[in-house]
Amino acid sequence: MAADVVIVGGGPVGLYLAAALLQEGITVRVLERRQSREPHSRAIGIHPPALAALDAVQVAPAMVREGVQIRTGMAVSGGKTVGTMRFDTVSDVFPFVLALPQFRTEQLLEHRVRTLDSAALVRGVEARALMDDGGRLAVTVEAAPGATMGKKEFTASLVVGADGARSHLRDVMGVPVQKRTYPDHYLMGDFQDPGPFGSKAVLFLEPDGIVESFPLPGGFRRWVVRLGQPAVAAGAETLAELVMRRTGMTPDPDTNTMLSAFSVRSALVRRMVEGRTVLIGDAAHEISPIGGQGMNLGWLDAQALVPLIREALAGRQTDRGFRKFNADRQRAAVLARRQSEINMMLGRPLPLGLLRLRNAGIGAAAATPAVNRWVARRFTMQ
Repeated sequence: MAADVVIVGGGPVGLYLAAALLQEGITVRVLERRQSREPHSRAIGIHPPALAALDAVQVAPAMVREGVQIRTGMAVSGGKTVGTMRFDTVSDVFPFVLALPQFRTEQLLEHRVRTLDSAALVRGVEARALMDDGGRLAVTVEAAPGATMGKKEFTASLVVGADGARSHLRDVMGVPVQKRTYPDHYLMGDFQDPGPFGSKAVLFLEPDGIVESFPLPGGFRRWVVRLGQPAVAAGAETLAELVMRRTGMTPDPDTNTMLSAFSVRSALVRRMVEGRTVLIGDAAHEISPIGGQGMNLGWLDAQALVPLIREALAGRQTDRGFRKFNADRQRAAVLARRQSEINMMLGRPLPLGLLRLRNAGIGAAAATPAVNRWVARRFTMQ
């Protein structure tokens, strides 16, 4: 089965790239191992630069209609407001961070892809091998567990790996990865939200560690609690109790719709481009979820890649362009990792005296308009 481009991975990054290429008249096959979509909310924060990219593939209007526009973030400690950050000053077009569950983001992107080409997305297949005969690349796939498709081969001029942090394509390519682990562990969940914060994001800077809180569509709110060690068999009741103990807020465990525990690591590939194969998104750079940058970073990778693919398929010389892409996107990934490390550091437990000193610094920064705007731009990847 032949196409101009084969994309391995049908998550939000792979689907966005497919939509952007299809709009250019480029034929695409997206190979996705999952036969159905994960129903959980997962990644929720969409930053203004990513919204602009999504607008170019005609999905941003529906996302904005359904999502929650976060225009303000608050830092709270001991029941008092430490500072407020405004996101409505960082962009003229999308002056907010949009909260929308990942499964709905993927639904809208998939609908756009299927509208452009009903055969573009191929589910239930796993990429097992990659061959380059000097002319075309060949991706051999086998049926994913539970699927029925036999062994097949997809050929393309270019292959893009968007198959996540545990990328099999990356392993097949033999690309080395620089990994880091961190002493940060989190428990998060989504609950109905009868609280007072409305569409505001809230960071509770408490002695035992940060609690993050973000609005979601449908009257729900996500709560994220930093832990000193990995969560073991923790349920919704445990998370609700931790939130109540640190913040005084009381999520109702009976309304919980998603619960997840994770420990933080990062991984950056040594190179994103290998011949006519390119890695993007989490396959190229896994970033801490704290700060919500990973999915957005992947979309911006894909946006930067589209014109290079167009030029390559037209037969133009693109070696220099791909080298620049590799350098620019790796630089962006390092910056995103650094920002996530700062975010995690700010959320770690502190003795009361140091906590007060840190909070005073945050309050002073928030009260200075120029600093407030600069920090808001950093938090929103601008």
